[in-house]
Amino acid sequence: MRIVICEFMDTDAVAGLASRFDVRYDKGLVDRRDELVQALGDADALIVRNRAQVDAQLLAAAPKLRVVGRLGVGLDNIDMDACAARGIAVIPATGANAQAVAEYVIAAAMLLLRGACHATGDVAAGRWPRGALSDGREFAGTTLGLVGFGSIGRLTGRLARALGVRTIGFDPQVPVTSAAWSDDATGPRTFEQVLAEADVVSLHVPLTPATRNLIDAARLATMKPEAILINTSRGGVVDEAALAAALRSGRLAGAALDVFEREPLAAGSPLADCPNLLLTPHIAGVTRESNRRVSSLIGQKVAAALQPA
Repeated sequence: MRIVICEFMDTDAVAGLASRFDVRYDKGLVDRRDELVQALGDADALIVRNRAQVDAQLLAAAPKLRVVGRLGVGLDNIDMDACAARGIAVIPATGANAQAVAEYVIAAAMLLLRGACHATGDVAAGRWPRGALSDGREFAGTTLGLVGFGSIGRLTGRLARALGVRTIGFDPQVPVTSAAWSDDATGPRTFEQVLAEADVVSLHVPLTPATRNLIDAARLATMKPEAILINTSRGGVVDEAALAAALRSGRLAGAALDVFEREPLAAGSPLADCPNLLLTPHIAGVTRESNRRVSSLIGQKVAAALQPA
């Protein structure tokens, strides 16, 4: 049986699969679409991250495909309906990168609240903006609002509470009567209440028609002027032009974006040169440790799907 891996994966996990299957591992194959389509002609399994678009064209080129392994948790790059119609199992790495994402959220919140994350250039140039940067805020004592209360949101809340942060949250899939809220010492709120009450809002939702542009100009206007917005979920959840306008006008104190409507971020984006904005290239869930966990989990699950015990 043949497995095609078209994006980067931990080498130990690749070696484990190669000991049992015919494996083609080429982390750059995702950028050579025609070659990827051709490579899937006799593939039983495909392993991707978030860049490969597993769409109708790709699936049509893979008549033997039985499994798609996703090195991550978001599934918006995979045509789930088409896979279901073909009986193709789609396997995400649920939970394996939660620690990495949660730590990113905490680090970004602390940097932005302190307001000093862009001071290096001034200090290195001999300037001394100590007065301007002496009004930063501590994370302890703030309220963290979690939009989405799955495994990553809950872990983020636990890390924040260890630092003296109060947590509230909203998730339409978790009823307010669920024990999950009390178990994690998090107050259930409506979406609107989270935006209005939180000092830091962290997004942990999939990209669906219901969540596209979930954070738009109207929603941003309901947040505290000193609030921070952090998005590690999917880029289309935030209206980037509206966010840029809120930051430039001082309507919002800061934001961290790890995901974007279009990746890589297009030249001329309204986000360019925005004040108090931290931009990273979709790496919140990718660390040395999480890559090993994600890769090992997907390797084991894909192998089990191809050769059940």
